[in-house]
Amino acid sequence: MRITRLAAAAATAAALVGAPLTASAAEFINVLTGGTSGVYYPMGVAMSEIWAKGIPDARTQVQATKASVENLNLLQQGKGEAGFALGDSVQMAWEGDEEAGFKGKLDKLRAIGAIYPNYIQIVASKDSGIASLADLKGKSLSVGAAKSGTELNARAILEAAGMSYADLAKVEYLPFAESVELMKNRQLDATLQSAGLGVASLKDLATSTPITVIPVPADLVAKLGGAYHAATIPADTYDGQAADVPTASVTNILVTHDGVPEETVYQMTKQLFENLDTVKAAHAAGKAIDVAKAAENLPIPLHPGAERYYREAGVLK
Repeated sequence: MRITRLAAAAATAAALVGAPLTASAAEFINVLTGGTSGVYYPMGVAMSEIWAKGIPDARTQVQATKASVENLNLLQQGKGEAGFALGDSVQMAWEGDEEAGFKGKLDKLRAIGAIYPNYIQIVASKDSGIASLADLKGKSLSVGAAKSGTELNARAILEAAGMSYADLAKVEYLPFAESVELMKNRQLDATLQSAGLGVASLKDLATSTPITVIPVPADLVAKLGGAYHAATIPADTYDGQAADVPTASVTNILVTHDGVPEETVYQMTKQLFENLDTVKAAHAAGKAIDVAKAAENLPIPLHPGAERYYREAGVLK
């Protein structure tokens, strides 16, 4: 059967020729993730598999991106049907924060739901002597791709600590895996990675290089407020990390846009929460996804399809 893809403005409304316009009409679902060494990518792969199997005639693909900010801009343009983004980035997109990388209010964004938290994980090589945020002064730090969600987190954390990029010897704007390679080669002192616990890049680093996980104290997190919450990186998350480390977390949101049909988003939401074991198998961060919290504290409106599912599931009254 021939699949005809409609215009991008109609988002995912692709229908099999001759097929009835029902919930089973074919849909194209492009999942916007992040770098392949982060958590968004394996999560996105798992979700695409769930949707390809569970939504009749769905065609899915996974796109590696620079994560939050790029994903939100692409969704606003109708160049994806689902994307991962940090809660603070979503808030800034909705407000049209130009400094954060949004040229105007991204008013087409809609939430599928809150998923798992990202943990701000600041990791230094032991050789660097860095043991606290203050120790980053005069050192080199990778803060993620420019104007990515991770980089926005880095700016916020440093500002709360009374610092800026000017206090650092060097700032690198690199993806997770590239940051780790520089640390392995002793060309970089530390990396800040905003991701689920047990992110592959840091696991890789810790197996070959002695590391220190830098604490972000709870009183500093309280200064940040908004989307930030006090959290803990449990002992032994990474090789050589013998104790719990306090840090900040930011909730990730699975985002779509208002051009995606209600039935498609309903099915995406339903299939996701009915197949969480597949997501958990893709990455341990999936264990934190909870349907009871999925509609809480969202900075953008829920998509009607997601809202419909949450009402059926008793999450919304």
